[in-house]
Amino acid sequence: MAEKKMHELAPDLRRMHTKAVEAAERQNDDYALTLFSQVLEKEPGLFECRKALRAVQARKSNGAGKGFFKKMMSGAGSSPQIAKAKMAFNKNPAEAMAIAEQVLNSDANNSMAHRLIVDAALALELPQTAVLSLETMVKNSPEDKALVVEFANLVASTGGSASVAEKFLDALIRALPYDPELLQAQKNLSAHKTMDEGGYGALADGTGSYRDILRNKEEAVSLEQEKRVQKTEDVALRLIDEYEARLQTEPDNLKLLRSLAELYTQKNQFPRALALYERIKTSGLASDATLDRAVAETTLRQFDFQITQLNPFEEGAAEKTAAITAEKFNFQLADCLKRVERYPTDLAIKFELGQLYFQVGKIGEAIAEFQKAQANPNKRLAAMSLLAQCFAKRGMNDSAVRTLQNAIKEKPAFDEEKKDLIYQLGCVFEKMGKKAEAIEQFLVIYESDVTYRDVGAKVDAHYAGQ
Repeated sequence: MAEKKMHELAPDLRRMHTKAVEAAERQNDDYALTLFSQVLEKEPGLFECRKALRAVQARKSNGAGKGFFKKMMSGAGSSPQIAKAKMAFNKNPAEAMAIAEQVLNSDANNSMAHRLIVDAALALELPQTAVLSLETMVKNSPEDKALVVEFANLVASTGGSASVAEKFLDALIRALPYDPELLQAQKNLSAHKTMDEGGYGALADGTGSYRDILRNKEEAVSLEQEKRVQKTEDVALRLIDEYEARLQTEPDNLKLLRSLAELYTQKNQFPRALALYERIKTSGLASDATLDRAVAETTLRQFDFQITQLNPFEEGAAEKTAAITAEKFNFQLADCLKRVERYPTDLAIKFELGQLYFQVGKIGEAIAEFQKAQANPNKRLAAMSLLAQCFAKRGMNDSAVRTLQNAIKEKPAFDEEKKDLIYQLGCVFEKMGKKAEAIEQFLVIYESDVTYRDVGAKVDAHYAGQ
């Protein structure tokens, strides 16, 4: 099945779609939802119709109520429909998609319904439809790495809004600058964007020409090369030479200095990279938390590189590795403490300090930092998760349970982060000897992902014991 354009639609369905659009314009949302849904049941590949349907669903959900009542009603009654859609999926993905859309008609952000639509759309070879639902899921869970990578890779392979995918991917890369999955997804997306900007997308649609592509080819290639985080050997060396030459005439170009430092870091030429960062700092032209963080990350990579250069079969290699690892941790802790002092209101740094304390077993100090870091909305749930682990390590299981329950309530989307919180809660209940409460948590995960950690084994053992 392929995605269709409006002109490919049968006359009766075109008329129905026109009525749906008119109803949507009058904000007669219920009628519009019914008509759009009927059109899509006949033609699941009509992407223009699905986009219009999604807009009405969002408007209706946003106006369905506020505060506590809305949270209580969100997703109410959708579980039987989700179960029905899952049962239909293997035999008839189009039917599963139609049922999932019924859920979205009353709960536009239902992650399980969107996941079903993504899987069904891919099974039906409707990539734009899959991208549409993934975009909604990513907007609801921007810190879900697996979801953002999936979205970016699908956009890169099938088309879609590269700028939207790039925005969410870049945000995660700032937090995890050396994550290989994120960097590969960025590389894929960059290549897709270059082709699109170079005119290949228009060529596929019949609206462009090879002459347009060839005219912009050199510029597009240069742009793509500069945007890549992981440069190939020849490109990195070429850019280093180019930037060094430019520095002779632009010695105060901060962007150029940082770009060159990043390239030297990539080439494992750490002293040169650190010298450039120091040049920026001592110039008095700029100094901020991101610059300090870049210096710290470069230094940490230098420690890691030193370890990779050791011969594991050489006598004393284990001791040397341990010594470098200890030196690395001491640097991390000292650097983090300096940054906390320099930027006392930066709660992300306090979260980082809490992680370091937790790593070496300084639980009391870790608790204090995680409690402060909760005020950062981007670190709140992660801080609550680690705070609960601190309480559990101290035997304060009731406090751990309350912290995890509060975190779970604040996490609407059922993603990897929520699974982890629920799993932790089950483990704390297990530790407390509350087997019924523990298995209740594990079942929540089991019902949607039997392969998650050892949930399958825990649930199977529970029922085998009965």
